[in-house]
Order: sequence, then C-alpha cells, then structure tokens
Amino acid sequence: MRSLKKKRRIQIILVAAVALVLSTALIGYAMRDGINFFRSPSEVMAAPPAPGEVFRIGGLVEAGTLVRGAGSEIRFAVTDGGASVPVSYVGVLPDLFDEDQGMVGLGSYDGTTFRATEILAKHDETYMPKEVVDALKEQGVYQAPDAD
Repeated sequence: MRSLKKKRRIQIILVAAVALVLSTALIGYAMRDGINFFRSPSEVMAAPPAPGEVFRIGGLVEAGTLVRGAGSEIRFAVTDGGASVPVSYVGVLPDLFDEDQGMVGLGSYDGTTFRATEILAKHDETYMPKEVVDALKEQGVYQAPDAD
C-alpha cells in the first residue's frame, strides 16, 4: 500500500516539474521579441547589431538633417555627440519632434541606416528619456535644462 502512495507522489512531482519547465520555456519564447535593448549612436557605430535585430536608439536629432521625403517618409540623423546614425521613418512624427531635441526610435539597423518603426519624442521642454541622458553624459555633451 505504501509503494502505491509513493509512486503517486513521484508522478505528481514529475508532472509538476515538467509543467514548470514547459511554462518557463513558453514564457521565454513569448518574450524574446518583446525585449528591446537601448543603444546610443556611438554604440551602434562601434559594434553594429545584426541585420534585423530590433532595438531602441536614442539621442538628439542632428541639426540640419531633417528631410521630409515623398509621401510620409522622413529622414534625419540621430547623434549623441560622438557619432551620428542616419534614420529613415515612414509615418507621422510626434508633434514635439524637432531638430536638436531628444528622441528614441524603435527599429533595426541595416548596416547604413536605422529603419525606425516607431519614433518617440520628448513630451515637454525638460523631459528626455533616461537612456538618452545617460548616453549624452557619457559623450560629455549633455546640458541640464535650465531651471526657471
């Protein structure tokens, strides 16, 4: 009689372990595309990511590079003071998007141009994403906003 209870316990433990491993694997598989790493333009130029790898890039929109193409295509360069990466985006830009302003873009790098699928801009005069501030500080070009 004891051996039957012991076998049942072992079976339950094995089924629970298999379920735990399977659920962990499924969660990891589901999240693989949802994790987007942040890179500064200097990091992209120093160690270009693999083609098709989706990541976020951030910095300042370089002055004089904002060009609106045919249709809704927009081209500009993003810089952190150390390097500049050309960006191509098809879509509507946020209202506060402008040259010499902070931005973060989501997309992939094809070896020459960052192809953005989403562009985020600052939401007021003083906000800049933490990753962008950190990257600009590393390059020594960050200037804190003036306090009124």
